[in-house]
Amino acid sequence: MQNASTNSKKVYDLEERTSKFSEDVIDFAKGLNRDSVTRPLITQLVRASSSVGANYCEADCAESKKDFEHKMSICKKEAKEARYWLRLIARAVPESKMSARTLWREANELQLIFVTIVRNSKTKN
Repeated sequence: MQNASTNSKKVYDLEERTSKFSEDVIDFAKGLNRDSVTRPLITQLVRASSSVGANYCEADCAESKKDFEHKMSICKKEAKEARYWLRLIARAVPESKMSARTLWREANELQLIFVTIVRNSKTKN
């Protein structure tokens, strides 16, 4: 059983963290009203956020360094795209702004992690 201090620590397992991000976005999206403005934004957000985790899993099983860097670059791109859709949803649905901001921060942290991973991979021989 985990104690409170363990639960408050950041998750550093990226497979779990990217999955949790996707799940949190799904839960967020399910709570939004759908109309002609929000429907495409929600669809794009769910696609981008779920792509982060899917590409991370692919990178984890990469067949070469080049393949690994490519998949990690896609993770970085999709996390950045998720931030964009969250920003637009916060604008379209003002009452979702606080939840969108929390998810935006996680997408931003993930993007920065992937930037670092790609950069470090390219500098290693």
